[in-house]
Amino acid sequence: MTADVEHRHDGKVIVERIPVDERGSVLGLITFNRPDEMNPFDMDTGVVVHRLFRDLAEDPAVRVVAVTGAGKAFSAGGDMEKYRTLQRDPVEFPKFLDIMHGACTMIAEQPKPFVALVNGIAIAGGIELLLSCDLAIAAESARIGDAHLPYGQMGGGGVLTLLPRAVGPARARELIFSGRLLTAAEACDWGLVSKVVPDDELRAAGIAFAADVAKKSPLAVANAKQVLNTAWWDGTGVPQGLRLEREVTARYCLTSEDAPEGLAAFAAKRRPVFTGR
Repeated sequence: MTADVEHRHDGKVIVERIPVDERGSVLGLITFNRPDEMNPFDMDTGVVVHRLFRDLAEDPAVRVVAVTGAGKAFSAGGDMEKYRTLQRDPVEFPKFLDIMHGACTMIAEQPKPFVALVNGIAIAGGIELLLSCDLAIAAESARIGDAHLPYGQMGGGGVLTLLPRAVGPARARELIFSGRLLTAAEACDWGLVSKVVPDDELRAAGIAFAADVAKKSPLAVANAKQVLNTAWWDGTGVPQGLRLEREVTARYCLTSEDAPEGLAAFAAKRRPVFTGR
């Protein structure tokens, strides 16, 4: 099985559809491809990535969407050279922030799991994209931090809101105020990434995760993500979260084809055949 590869935005973004099983399930992998510039996030890239996220999430063959970077950086965030002009423009700079927010926040609304495969430096917009994904896997060489303040900048793509929720307020303040970068092991200890793998195994780790998700009901995965992210993003209290969980679970089990199929497969000691209906 070979990957279907396409280039977008003059080759600055590479899209791959990588087969993960014999049933046609694929991992949709987006690679930022400006390694010499540490894969900056500019307005054009934000528009393209937003569209790609939606296209891959709506493709029934794609079971997981992953994001990574070419070279030594996942992403070093915004394009600092372009900022010198952009930050003086009262129309275009807020527009850029809206695009950045839109590309990141729409991840939570999509039915597929999104995974950050952190291959190197992930700072500023890079950590904001990482935080917006459902989970992250880091290569041993990864270095993760905020790094806005050392350059007279401040986070505007979600780090000031999402980082305290991910690691706790005190650790978030330390990372933001100091500007230091965490090693991959520290990021795992802090809960920013799920696990750390050798550099040359990062892509395989993403494929393995997608293959595992592909064994599950697409509808059940989507519903689980909805409940998890509603409680996470909306800040619902425990009673409200439990009510949402009960409602979504009851609807899924009572109305879907996949729930009884899973039980039938368990009873028959066979692999379930899920349809996502």
